[in-house]
Amino acid sequence: MRSRLLMATAALAIAGPAHALHPSPLVDAAWLEGQLGSDDLVVLDVRSAIDDGGDRESFETARIPGSRYSSYTDAGWREDRDGVAGLMPDVEDLESLIGDLGIDNDDTVVVVPAGTGPTDFGSAARIYWTFKALGHDEVTILNGGFAGWEEQGREVASGPVEAPDADSFTGSLRESLLASTEEVEAALEASEALVDARPPAFFTGETQSPAARVPGTIPGSVNLPHDGSFEERDGAYYLQPDALKARIDELGLDHEAPTVAFCNTGHWAASGWFQLSEIGGLENVTMYDGSMAEWTVNDERLVQLADRGTVSVGELAE
Repeated sequence: MRSRLLMATAALAIAGPAHALHPSPLVDAAWLEGQLGSDDLVVLDVRSAIDDGGDRESFETARIPGSRYSSYTDAGWREDRDGVAGLMPDVEDLESLIGDLGIDNDDTVVVVPAGTGPTDFGSAARIYWTFKALGHDEVTILNGGFAGWEEQGREVASGPVEAPDADSFTGSLRESLLASTEEVEAALEASEALVDARPPAFFTGETQSPAARVPGTIPGSVNLPHDGSFEERDGAYYLQPDALKARIDELGLDHEAPTVAFCNTGHWAASGWFQLSEIGGLENVTMYDGSMAEWTVNDERLVQLADRGTVSVGELAE
């Protein structure tokens, strides 16, 4: 009897990893190559025109073997509501989107960006965050994306791809990862950490996004540019964890205190959230998907500019 129990335990131990790979948040091509063909592994290519990353035609021309395609910009991963761009859709809509990709709750999802630039990486980070916000932890990002995979000489497939059979995916909103405007206002009042993931010119107010009514940042925030810790090698962009951690340390953030990442429309903010939470090790990071687009809707809210200090949105919008 004891020997049969030991054999059964050993069999479960062998079978277990096929159903839960538990990858780190960021994996390299060598790891993914070793996992291709594993049960319950879905390689999700999310290339789009961002950073000239491509589209479905590019995917069918060359892709990681066995991967599936979902355009980050066109498939419905974000939506516009009440004049604000880039918001998280309803849970039910995301469940349908993910299920139609043949993904269920037992799958480990490897999100593959184009690998053609830091803004493109934000596509993978936003989809990674979406899975996490839906309560699905079996998700990771391929560092270097498809460009890195191809430049390293790994196997590439080509040709038309049939749509996968739809599956059932159930999400449960993890509200601790999503900051509302009211929560950002409360964080500002409580002097909690607010991290602007935009490039410095946006942070200082020299440059304005067309999605925001006025330039500037949320008062009291600090700047961690989303693109500050990438290295380009042979046309592929790789996030550098050591360089990133050094930049985070320079900000002097409390790793246990509440922290909110934001940008213009919740795209660069997803990179900021990923960098702070998943690589930097901060334990309580939320993302403000409305970001400056939503913050600047109200004339009474305040923004901070390097050359003018703190002023109201309405004053700047006049």
